[in-house]
Amino acid sequence: MTQFYGYGYRGASRGGIHLLIALAIVVFGVISYFAHTSYNPVTGEKQHVAITPEQEIQLGLQSAPRMASDMGGEVDASDPQVIEVSKVGNRVVSNSDAGQTPYEYKFHLLRDTQTVNAFALPGGQIFITRGLLDRLGNEAQLAGVLGHESGHVAARHAAQQLAQSHLLNDLVLATGVGASNSNHPSEGVAAATIASALSKLETLRYSRADESQADLLGLRFMSQAGYDPRAMAQVMEILKQVTPTTGREPEFLVTHPYPENRIQHINAWIQQHYPSGIPSGLTLGQNLRNGVAAGYGS
Repeated sequence: MTQFYGYGYRGASRGGIHLLIALAIVVFGVISYFAHTSYNPVTGEKQHVAITPEQEIQLGLQSAPRMASDMGGEVDASDPQVIEVSKVGNRVVSNSDAGQTPYEYKFHLLRDTQTVNAFALPGGQIFITRGLLDRLGNEAQLAGVLGHESGHVAARHAAQQLAQSHLLNDLVLATGVGASNSNHPSEGVAAATIASALSKLETLRYSRADESQADLLGLRFMSQAGYDPRAMAQVMEILKQVTPTTGREPEFLVTHPYPENRIQHINAWIQQHYPSGIPSGLTLGQNLRNGVAAGYGS
């Protein structure tokens, strides 16, 4: 029988096999993530996304009816509030860099009067609730909200988060496999649990970064469309009024930066871009009366 002296080979241990599988999962996940890279002309960044703009549009169109249904459905298209939302949203998109993207922007008003919220789906489907619209005082504030949501679309945040989620899931799986031990199965479970918790924190960090970027893109879009960017800070004051300040979780555990911090970043952007003051050509637009512009059509 042939004998090998020194570093004898007796086959890979079970633990070694687990580590090899874990390494393969990591390598595959990382290669897949970095293999899908595209340049975003609106943000000036290289992004890792695994779906095309056309797929984003289809995903948004397919998801829109269910999202609307979950929040009381859409307000009838003939309602003056709906007309106002579409008018301001289309003005923001058509007069800003958002209009240079391949997305099909459509603005929806939801019947929900209790929820103070706005959100965007991939590909350009943008929603605002009556609960938020009825708290806004002028067109520029509405432009700030819709500009922010258009920023999410233009920056491809949903597609980017999807790719990041796949990578983080692969890393969690690899951690569980690599730490697994047939004699102590709880070790693999514990390691995967810790990795999952860290993954969720990382996802929240990405989300907060996306919200901050959407604020800045919203400021840019609304200013390009002729609206006073200071109205964005006014929106944050409104959100601050409905955001509890006592008993709330630390900011690193939530998806959105706190309104007071967003106001600081907004004011810093305004100071940087308009150090001599807001030009007279940027206005608050018409006043809103219960979400309807006073003197609409004039």
